[in-house]
Amino acid sequence: MGSQKKRNFQIEAFKHRVVVDPKYADKTWKILEHAIHEIYNHNASGLSFEELYRNAYNMVLHKFGEKLYSGLVSTMTSHLKDISKDIDAAQGGFFLEELNRKWADHNKALQMIRDILMYMDRTFIPSTHKTPVHELGLNLWRDNIIHSSKIQTRLKNTLLDLVLIERNGEVINRGLMRNITKMLTDLGPSVYQEDFEKSFLDVSADFYRLESQKFIERCDCSEYLKKAERRLNEEMERVSQYLDTKSEIKITNVVEKEMIANHMLRLVHMDNSGLVNMLLNDKYDDLGRMYNLFRLVANGLLTIREVMTSHIRDTGKHLVTDPERLRDPVEFVQRLLDEKDKYDKIIGSSFNNDKTFQNALTSSFEYFINLNPRSPEFISLFVDDKLRKGLKGVSEEDVEIILDKVMMLFRYLQEKDVFEKYYKQHLAKRLLSGKTVSDDAERSLIVKLKTECGYQFTCKLEGMFTDMKTSQDTMQGFNSAHGADLGDGPTLAVTVLTTGSWPTQPGITCNLPTEMLTLCEKFRSYYLGTHTGRRLTWQTNMGTADVKATFAKGQKHELHVSTYQMCVLMLFNNADRLSYKEIEQATEIPASDLKRCMQSLACVKGKNVLRKEPMSKDISEDDVFFVNDKFTNKLYKVKIGTVVAQKETEPEKQETRQRVEEDRKPQIEAAIVRIMKSRRVLDHNNLIAEVTKQLQSRFLANPVEIKKRIESLIEREFLERDNGDRRLYRYLA
Repeated sequence: MGSQKKRNFQIEAFKHRVVVDPKYADKTWKILEHAIHEIYNHNASGLSFEELYRNAYNMVLHKFGEKLYSGLVSTMTSHLKDISKDIDAAQGGFFLEELNRKWADHNKALQMIRDILMYMDRTFIPSTHKTPVHELGLNLWRDNIIHSSKIQTRLKNTLLDLVLIERNGEVINRGLMRNITKMLTDLGPSVYQEDFEKSFLDVSADFYRLESQKFIERCDCSEYLKKAERRLNEEMERVSQYLDTKSEIKITNVVEKEMIANHMLRLVHMDNSGLVNMLLNDKYDDLGRMYNLFRLVANGLLTIREVMTSHIRDTGKHLVTDPERLRDPVEFVQRLLDEKDKYDKIIGSSFNNDKTFQNALTSSFEYFINLNPRSPEFISLFVDDKLRKGLKGVSEEDVEIILDKVMMLFRYLQEKDVFEKYYKQHLAKRLLSGKTVSDDAERSLIVKLKTECGYQFTCKLEGMFTDMKTSQDTMQGFNSAHGADLGDGPTLAVTVLTTGSWPTQPGITCNLPTEMLTLCEKFRSYYLGTHTGRRLTWQTNMGTADVKATFAKGQKHELHVSTYQMCVLMLFNNADRLSYKEIEQATEIPASDLKRCMQSLACVKGKNVLRKEPMSKDISEDDVFFVNDKFTNKLYKVKIGTVVAQKETEPEKQETRQRVEEDRKPQIEAAIVRIMKSRRVLDHNNLIAEVTKQLQSRFLANPVEIKKRIESLIEREFLERDNGDRRLYRYLA
């Protein structure tokens, strides 16, 4: 095909001038004005919206947009003034209903008018920066209805009255309230705030101020908190039902301030019903309610925490310093555990497991447990009681729970090394007397102590278990070698203890019966023959014996006694009566131990295989002892005077304390050397702080003692003072 010739098209202006009828604008506006009147008068069904839209379109097209816009404003204003009079004329409860109805009508009318004037809304209004039709309708409603002098105050007061009526327990039309408050928010946030919310909050503050005053005068704390909680919930529900959602935080702040914050201290300290009363009586619901309400206000939880801490510290202080409570160490520790359980439960169920409350509880326990210097000893005695008999028949899980609780108290101790001293003594007695309920429980506790304090803390305790096992093997070897020689004579079971691992006492004297001495010498020869470079020292204070005894009328018993008691009883094979001094001379048992030993043999009812003159509970040096021929017991095997670990006497306590202080010296010195080795140069105060920090897992180091150890290290040339500054120390490599 041949190529076609390219054509250029031009669009030319319309040649004929369109002449617009001079009265066109007025005529067209009259049509539109009539339509607006009809819409407001509910006669819109007869109108042709297509025709009306075209008329409005043409007016804007022919540059009569201004006339159309100003006509709309004046026509709507006129109608709204009439509506305002109708609303104002409504009486009583009909006022809001009339307002609501007219508002609904106005919105419908506005929708129709906006549809008709859509072209103006899209072109003329943006280009002239005028208010769009819908927004204009809202503004005119606001100015002519809501802000009219006769309606504005009346509307505000009516709404506030209805809220008050509802607060007083009566039912109101919430749907109507919701429509009215929504109208105010639709008119703009400032309208809702200025014409309702500000006054609502002020009136509410006054209402709750008066009500809280009335409640606090005549209610106890629990009752008051319930009322405050109910009011708070009511206000939140009110917001959800018919107020703007942004009002919630504002109105709840008002209730919280007036009902809680302003009365906080009075509530927690209220006599017979405040926080302390709730804690004492385990009122979990009330405590939970107080926590949930007080957390809403500034310093609310701090107030509860301070009062709780103060109460726990006072209670705990009384608990650990009351002489009555110190008589029974096991009960003393059990009370501490019960107290801890009680507050753990309160914090868990009422205080949402709040970490700050848990920390406050921990610091309170640390405070008062360490007020009693005997706490480490008592906790060890508690463990001793449990592991001797208290855990019989208890499941493994429950044993673990008890041990975990003990560990929790152990963590609170500042002097963990003192606990270790006592624990070692008590463990030794349990192991040597075979009185431990469960080896697994013993080992489990040692593992927990190891996890808490490291290998160094438990290595000696683990060594004690090793010795027990090794001793069994040794005795098997001894019995294999000498069993045939022993015949029907006494038998021996020896536990060989490693010096340093066990709390042995050097230089304890006791004259063993001849029969036993021979046997002991045989064992010594056997042991030293199988082990080179070792030395054996008999620890007679730690042993036990089974003695067969025949009383008058041929009554026979097997008596389970301590080694000391055995030595005393054997004397009566060759004598009918012995004075205390004769027994002391013959056995050479230390006086304090001998008195305890004689007391258990002669003064314990049902176990008194000896009698004494004069009869009394205490032993004196003038007493005379003889065999109790009338001794009877239902059991063939009778256990005598194996006294359960008791609290130490004052001299023993001093001795233990002295040993602890001695053991601390090398630990303090080791810490000083470690720190100085890494720092090379350090001033006095920082060195004291570092040493205290390093040792706090075992004990609270005394700054005076640290200073003495520093001086000792300077004398031994581990450290030196700086020549220029005497408070500076230097490490000497």
